[in-house]
Amino acid sequence: MGNNVPGRKKWLILGAGGQLGREWSKQLERDGCDYLAPARDRLDITDSGQVRRILDEYRPDIVINAAAYTAVDRAEDERKRAEAINSDAPGQLAGICTEMDTQLIHYSTDYIFPGRLADRKQFPDGYPEMFPAEPVNWYGRTKWLGEEKVRAAGGTHLILRVSWLCGAYGNNFVKTMLRLAGEKDQLKVVNDQWGCPSFTAPTVFNTRALISRQAYGTFHLTSQGEITWYDFARAVLEIKQIGVDIEPVTTEEFPTRAGRPAWSKLDIRKLADIPGTRILPWREELGKLLSRLPA
Repeated sequence: MGNNVPGRKKWLILGAGGQLGREWSKQLERDGCDYLAPARDRLDITDSGQVRRILDEYRPDIVINAAAYTAVDRAEDERKRAEAINSDAPGQLAGICTEMDTQLIHYSTDYIFPGRLADRKQFPDGYPEMFPAEPVNWYGRTKWLGEEKVRAAGGTHLILRVSWLCGAYGNNFVKTMLRLAGEKDQLKVVNDQWGCPSFTAPTVFNTRALISRQAYGTFHLTSQGEITWYDFARAVLEIKQIGVDIEPVTTEEFPTRAGRPAWSKLDIRKLADIPGTRILPWREELGKLLSRLPA
C-alpha cells in the first residue's frame, strides 16, 4: 500500500498482478497516493463476499478493475471461468460500488466489436463507442456482458476500452516479439488484422485525466494510427535494431482456437475532446515503452 496522504483519494486496484494493474500501482506509488493493490491469493474477484469485505475495510474512493480473464483462445474451452471473471464479477463489483457510492473504473476491450472489414470503410476513424457489440469469440462476449452489468448497476463508473494492450510489466505482444527474435532466425506474423495498440502508461495517464474531469460513461483509450500485427512486430525490431526477418502471413495461415476480428480500431475522438488527455502516435508510444524495457 502507498503512503496515506491527507486529503488524497483512496484507490483500490483489482487485477494488481496484471500488466495494467502493475502500471497503476507503480504510478500511484510514485505519486505518494493512498492505494491498496491486493494480490490474487488475498482477493478472489469472483468471490463477492471477499470483495465486499475489502471495500468495507478499506473504503476506497475509486476502484480500478483491471482484473480480467485474457487468455482468448483458452476462453473457448474454459467458458464458465472466463464468464465468472469477465462478466459476473464486474457485475457484482459494480453493485457493491453503487451501494457504497464508490466510483468504479472498469477496463474492457476492442474484442466486443464484430471486426468486419466493411466496417472499416464506413468508420475509418474506428468503431465509435456506441457501435453495436457483436463479439466474434467467447472472450469478447464475456467482456461485453461485463460492461452491460456495470452499466446496469447504475453507479458512477467509467468503462474504458483498450486494444492490443502492451506495457513494461507482464506478458504482451511486444515482449513476445523480442523473445522470439532472440530464439529464431525468422518470424511469421499476421498481416490481415488491423487495429491500434494501447500502452499501459498512457492508459493510466488518460484514465486519471478522465477522473479529474469527472467524465463518466464509455471511452476508447488507444494511441493514434492504424496498423497490422505485422507492422507492429516490424516496428519493434526496427526500433531495437534487431536484424531478424519477418514474414507477413494471413489469418488463414495462422489458425487459432478463437476467432479474431479482422479490424478492431477504436475511435478515440471522444477521448481527445477531454482537456488534459494525451494521445500520441503508436510508434512514438512504442519507442517510449521499449526505452523502459531491459536492454
